[in-house]
Amino acid sequence: MKSSRILIAGGAGFLGSHLADRFLTDGFAVIAVDNLSTGSKRNIAHLQNNDKFTFVEADITDTLPSEITDQTFDIILNMASPASPPHYQRLSLETLHVGSQGTFNMLELARQNKARLFHASTSEVYGDPDIHPQPESYKGSVNCYGPRAMYDEAKRYAEALIYAYRDRYPEVSTCIGRFFNTYGPRMDADDGRVVSNFIVQALQNKSLTIYGDGSQTRSFCYVSDLVEAIVRLINSEESGPINLGNPGEFTMLELAQKVTDLTKSTSDLTYLPLPGDDPTQRQPDISRAKSILNWEPSIDLDRGLKETIEYFKTVGK
Repeated sequence: MKSSRILIAGGAGFLGSHLADRFLTDGFAVIAVDNLSTGSKRNIAHLQNNDKFTFVEADITDTLPSEITDQTFDIILNMASPASPPHYQRLSLETLHVGSQGTFNMLELARQNKARLFHASTSEVYGDPDIHPQPESYKGSVNCYGPRAMYDEAKRYAEALIYAYRDRYPEVSTCIGRFFNTYGPRMDADDGRVVSNFIVQALQNKSLTIYGDGSQTRSFCYVSDLVEAIVRLINSEESGPINLGNPGEFTMLELAQKVTDLTKSTSDLTYLPLPGDDPTQRQPDISRAKSILNWEPSIDLDRGLKETIEYFKTVGK
């Protein structure tokens, strides 16, 4: 990688902070920008004395501050967006705005800097899929008028915007990764995602909350595996979209059992109604990531859960 300075939008978030760690370890200067609507300074506190790291508190949907516009960047990572249902439903308009105006601002910055732009997309662009597992060619089954629409459609719009922008300005280098349920240390205990929910509940010996009958499936990718995939995609000539996730598929009941076993919890299960438009299946087809990036996950769910559980034991609730 030839880059010397990297901008991470959403750099105080769960994923953004891990990416900051990786690029700093690789010897690059990193500027992280975040409005802290869902990110946290706690995620980047360990970097504050690193002279190659700068944090800028700002919203990428606004006019960008001079701390950013006065710099030059070789790589821009657009990680800025609420990513869990309670957050993006609470911040519904903001989620749509960052997917639209925020993405446009990052594209403009990439064009001005002749930088390569990486955009964080999601498996949610597939909606509740009719094809299983989901290849990148699948166009999706998404409800544009429902309780998850603000996130799903913001991400779909962002992909369409990048496609149109690259068509208008072919000199702009972009790549898109579609993530599938990433987890690991620095997850927010209150963000409503199933892994953090189960772990926090299990450590407190509270009932684990199962929505529906627990037969719906997800595929869980440990954060370090995803970071490696993102770096490889940026270093490639691939534009994507490309699926980045762990193809291991588990029901919610199977995940609950693993968490209670690993925490040695006495928790039982509480069943609640399935939220509207909640996908029944989720599993990535990562054939293209394997062939193009020579990448596949190396950390299985048991190992990743152990690491994540230890993190939550350390930070508490």
